[in-house]
Amino acid sequence: MNATPSSTDHRDHTYGTDHAYGTATDRTEPADQEGRTVHLDTAGWGTMPAAVRALVADCASREDRYGPHELEEDLEDVLRTEVHERLGALLGVPAADTAVVTDAAGAFDALVSRLAPGRGERVWTTPYESAARLTALYALRDRTRCTVEVVPLREDGDLDLEWMARHIGDDVALVSVVHVPSGCGIVNPVEEIGQILAPYRCVYAVDASYSAGQLPVDAGRIGCQLLTGDGWRFLRGPYAVGFAFLAPRLRAAFEDAAAHRPLPPNAAVAGLNAALAHHTATATAAADGPAGLAGQGLLPALRAAVEECPGTELIAPGRVQSAILAFRHRDLPAALVRRRLAARGVVVWKTVAQETPLHLPRSGATTALRASLGPDTTPQDIARFGRALREVVREETAGAQPPPRPHLPPSPPPLPSLPLPRPRSRPRGPGPGRPPAAT
Repeated sequence: MNATPSSTDHRDHTYGTDHAYGTATDRTEPADQEGRTVHLDTAGWGTMPAAVRALVADCASREDRYGPHELEEDLEDVLRTEVHERLGALLGVPAADTAVVTDAAGAFDALVSRLAPGRGERVWTTPYESAARLTALYALRDRTRCTVEVVPLREDGDLDLEWMARHIGDDVALVSVVHVPSGCGIVNPVEEIGQILAPYRCVYAVDASYSAGQLPVDAGRIGCQLLTGDGWRFLRGPYAVGFAFLAPRLRAAFEDAAAHRPLPPNAAVAGLNAALAHHTATATAAADGPAGLAGQGLLPALRAAVEECPGTELIAPGRVQSAILAFRHRDLPAALVRRRLAARGVVVWKTVAQETPLHLPRSGATTALRASLGPDTTPQDIARFGRALREVVREETAGAQPPPRPHLPPSPPPLPSLPLPRPRSRPRGPGPGRPPAAT
């Protein structure tokens, strides 16, 4: 069945490469100017490139007009072949080993729900694990009576690889590691971990939700058997579509679980395909070094903007950082700062301890702010963010000062204490019920 209609067909749009992405100069925002919104939340929701946004809107319009079946027929090559080829190229794996899912957390849960480690076997996770993946691991523990262990951190915040090398064994059934956590910008050494785990039978699962699109992600080099990610963050695709790489030995179990879960909308899959094409055509940041988008030189400026603001503290463990920076203010609630920044046209994210319950409380914070760079972030954006942050802190901390005490006349000196007269004693004679005094 031809997925590209003929010129005489009433369905007169194509959904392949030509429609998938614009030129390398395609931007979602006008040229930098003081009035435009400064979007520093690519980790939460990447702004779609104009061509991707137009494609998704067009798909929704055509589905509304002609119905989902005709749209699926138009998108057959994209849904069955093209998006998988693009995912395979992005992740360094065969296209046949990729899957399109609604979100990374759901794909991880689907596979973990089909694993059956023996009683007492070990499952490893890290302090940077997300709440959603921890929930799946705890459910696995409760179902199979395996043991969940947390890999310790070194003093600098990096994972203790020496501990992993000493304690790995064939009784480790599953190892779950997040490449870049949602609550801070550390880049965990997933390739080095893969080398430690390679001789053993464990399933190695990597969460690339916050790294795909901003860092090189090569599942073949990592050596994992499961890699999951979301399409709407640094890849800048539409919401409700993600992806997974599965080693062949896991595919049957995954497909059995995924058969009972909802599929992403066809328009969202087409949008992901377009976003992948746009990323391939325009992304050059990965060649700048291991820090990806952070290698563009904006991360030091972002850090400086935070550090120069009175009362702020960075939450930046580890030696290698990505394009995500978490911070907090010692005296101001994160929600308040986020709202005040938004009122000034600067968008950041508020993160809470429940999202990474094994990490954020370690820093002594229950809430924090997260700023993340994108391919359209400019030095002018960072400068505006820094000014806005300083203004918010200055205004809010000034308003939080207690009011001055009113001027009162000096208090009179205290009166001198005077000895009180002792009461005079009266002679006590016999009375009712009282014996006479002894003589």
